[in-house]
Amino acid sequence: MSDINRDSLEVDVLFVGAGPASLAGALRLRQLINTHNEKSDNKLGEIQIAVIEKGREVGSHMISGAVMDPRPMQELMPDWIERGAPVESLVTEEDVSYLFKNRKIKFPIIPPPLKNHGKYVVSLNKLMRWLAPLVEAEDIMLLPEFPGTSLLYEGLSDESDKVIGVRTGDKGVGKDGEPKPNFEPGADIFAKVTVLGEGARGSLTKKHIEKLGLEGTNPQVYAVGVKEIWELPKGRVTPGFVMHTLGHPLPDDVFGGGFVYGMQNDLLDVGLVVGLDYHDPYTDPHRLFNEFKQHPVIAAMLEGGKMLHYGAKTIPEGGLLSQPKYYGNGFLIIGDSASFLNSQKLKGIHMAMKSGMLAAETIFEALLAERFDEAQLKSFKTKVEASYIQKELHEVRNFHQAFRNGRMLGLLESGFQVPTKGFGLFGNIHVEAGHENMQKLHVLQRLPKKAGEFLQAEAPKYDNQLTFEKTTDVYRSGTEHDEDQPSHLKVLDTNICVERCTHEYGNPCQYFCPAAVYEVVESNGGRQPKINFSNCVHCKTCDIMDPYQIIDWVTPEGGGGPNYINL
Repeated sequence: MSDINRDSLEVDVLFVGAGPASLAGALRLRQLINTHNEKSDNKLGEIQIAVIEKGREVGSHMISGAVMDPRPMQELMPDWIERGAPVESLVTEEDVSYLFKNRKIKFPIIPPPLKNHGKYVVSLNKLMRWLAPLVEAEDIMLLPEFPGTSLLYEGLSDESDKVIGVRTGDKGVGKDGEPKPNFEPGADIFAKVTVLGEGARGSLTKKHIEKLGLEGTNPQVYAVGVKEIWELPKGRVTPGFVMHTLGHPLPDDVFGGGFVYGMQNDLLDVGLVVGLDYHDPYTDPHRLFNEFKQHPVIAAMLEGGKMLHYGAKTIPEGGLLSQPKYYGNGFLIIGDSASFLNSQKLKGIHMAMKSGMLAAETIFEALLAERFDEAQLKSFKTKVEASYIQKELHEVRNFHQAFRNGRMLGLLESGFQVPTKGFGLFGNIHVEAGHENMQKLHVLQRLPKKAGEFLQAEAPKYDNQLTFEKTTDVYRSGTEHDEDQPSHLKVLDTNICVERCTHEYGNPCQYFCPAAVYEVVESNGGRQPKINFSNCVHCKTCDIMDPYQIIDWVTPEGGGGPNYINL
């Protein structure tokens, strides 16, 4: 359908993804323009700013822990609390514990990186839904159900490195790839500057980084967070309670930990973060999350409660050494897409917002200069390096990598990193992409008892009160996709799934996906992959952890995906 006539829209600045980085950036840019026009005779005139979002509305796909550092919010909007920002609570009580199978040891003091005094427990989903109309009131176009499917380059040529906008997705395409009666072609949105704020493993950002060779020193490494919101009997939840855990149920060689946050209205936020650089192909983050809830300490917290909502997302853990070049001809990259996240403090919202605001300052200067090339936009890097973002990232640049040889050595190495400002025992630590750490079954000495047999991990059991199977949790995520559309999960060679992956890795997609998207079923006397793409919660774990890198996550039809509430 390459010969389709498409509508086009011209704006000055286009943000991709309506998360904290883009919304803060768009609002800050409008503030700078308005202040300039009030004080200067050399007014900028009418500057069109647009934000496109693949979800059905702003906030639908937003999910985070979250304990938020309020600095950028206070800078952006000093009266944000007075204006009704939906914070749950200031942090009121903290607990850091090491979990064993049936008990815990509470740290006598809170490690400095995990001290959260003065920070807020928030639902990122609620915060973005609140911020969206304030952004829109500043004459900024918010365009939900507009997924970006490809970047547009100068001359509409893939040979160019100059970004001039984004093509958005078609609607009304059948699963056979043919237009349905309700077909609507996507639009081409042209912009002087395109700002990529798609979140972790953004589909446009991934391809753009590969095309231009913008990779960092290390490949990006990720974790996946799996979480639920529970409603408990009245009076059982302390708003502002923050608990972080190490240990059980994660094996020693798997990075990660658990969290429990107290919210308003008797809601408890409980989740588990699992590093996506593990060795065992049977590692199942959703299963581990259910085991976390079964720990006596966590189970006691949830007793008598009701699970309301579920979600999952990936987190960029690589930090400074995995950071791509985040500026160039006609583009900037912000937020999780550019690895602006402090993995030691478990915080990225403040960095995302601050990076968006610094991008806004860069774009404002470019508008004044009427230049949008790399030489002009390079000042974004200068601004980042002069901000607290760079200081934070520098001091934790080796944190995740420190755990490459297991938890205990990781705790030792990361402990030395604190007084040495991130240097630690070994200096900068270089690592492989997460999927390269996955080991084959024969290396783990997991061999079938008989020739021709297939190995499967033992199926977990769920009680549907404390623990839930993936499909039940997916229902609680509000995920919906029109099933009469092409799958947005592109498996480039399904023969590899059957002829190699089954025997070499045991088809790990059926385990690492937290939404039961991937199944391996018996068909015609053999095993075939089955993709339930309508279950997808858009976490992109499959794109990251597929050992052959043959799964390509692309955007589905606009409006598809989860509809997160309180997450």
